[in-house]
Amino acid sequence: MNYFPFPAGLPGQVARAARQAGQRAGQTGRLFRQLVQRTLDAVQDVLRAEIQNGHARLVVDFLADKALPAARVLLLERMTASLLLRLGLRGVFMSNVVGWVLPFVLEKLFQAARTSGLLAKLEANPTVADTLARVEELRHAATRLIFPDGDTGAVVLTDEEAAALLAQQPAAPKK
Repeated sequence: MNYFPFPAGLPGQVARAARQAGQRAGQTGRLFRQLVQRTLDAVQDVLRAEIQNGHARLVVDFLADKALPAARVLLLERMTASLLLRLGLRGVFMSNVVGWVLPFVLEKLFQAARTSGLLAKLEANPTVADTLARVEELRHAATRLIFPDGDTGAVVLTDEEAAALLAQQPAAPKK
C-alpha cells in the first residue's frame, strides 16, 4: 500500500526508503491508537470499579486532582496493574511503555474533565448510575481530545460501493 505518491524521476532507493517510512508511520499510528485505547479502557475499569464499590467521591477528587496522595498512589497502582495485564508485555519494555502512555492518557483525561464541565456534573450526581454514565462520557471526551478526527465516520469504500454511491448522485448540469 502506497501512503505517498512519488514522482516518476525519483531514484529507486530514495523512493523505497520514503515508502517504508510512510508504512512505518502508518503502523506506528495504528499501534499508538490501540495502546491509548487499551490504556483508556484500563483507567475506565479502575474508575468504574471504585464507583461501584462506593468510592465515587474518591473518583471525583482524583479527576479534580484533589485526592489525597495515598489515594492517588493507590488508584495509579491499580491502573498500572490493569494496563499491564491488558498489554501482556514483560520486563523493562513493559514498564517503559506504561511509564509514558499512562501519564499522557491521564493528562488528557484531566483536561477533558476540566474543559467539558463533566466535573461539575460528577459532583452534582450522587447516584452510582449517574456517576458511571458521566465517567463514560469523560472517556469519550478524552478520546476526542487525543484523536480529534475519531468521530468523522470516514470509511474506505470498495470499488462497487463507490460506483453505487456515484450512481445515486444526480448528474452535474452541463455548461
